[in-house]
Amino acid sequence: MENTIGTVQIADDVVAIIAGLAATEVEGVASMAGNITKEIVSKFGMKNLSKGVKVKVTEGEVTVEIALNVAYGYNVPEVSVKVQDKVKSAIENMTGLNVAEVNVKIAGVALDQ
Repeated sequence: MENTIGTVQIADDVVAIIAGLAATEVEGVASMAGNITKEIVSKFGMKNLSKGVKVKVTEGEVTVEIALNVAYGYNVPEVSVKVQDKVKSAIENMTGLNVAEVNVKIAGVALDQ
């Protein structure tokens, strides 16, 4: 993004954090899913809000891949569409970038404890 004062660059990690936060706000999303390295890092006290999110930013367009766990009893397609809408809206409103795709991967189902 360029304006009269200079340029603004938004790191992919920032976009991923926005996506992760937006997804976890959707009812029916139990948690984000991530790889084992990120799980270990989060156990040592370093918060990783982008866990389970892959972002690709090219020329002002964003593609997001998000992996999450759905709470048992929720309709998976409905939750997925809500996540896609919420993530797209959050990224576009906060960054001004255009979101081309939000791909949702359901990694698991969380049962009540």
